[in-house]
Amino acid sequence: MKFDFKKYHYRGMNAATEQEKAAINQELKDLYASLTEEDKAIFNQELQHFMIHEYANLTNSFESVKDVKADE
Repeated sequence: MKFDFKKYHYRGMNAATEQEKAAINQELKDLYASLTEEDKAIFNQELQHFMIHEYANLTNSFESVKDVKADE
């Protein structure tokens, strides 16, 4: 099983309201609740991988911007 966390992440980033963000989070919670214990383990592992990857991307972007500012 492969979960598409990027889809939820982008929808959450582009949500127009806090209520819309909450609804997206509830979708994820409902999805998780519907999974078997085996699939929950996969979900958690894939979510952790996604979050680490996104954090690394954010850190790289921040470092790039910081380096540009330092050169000015």
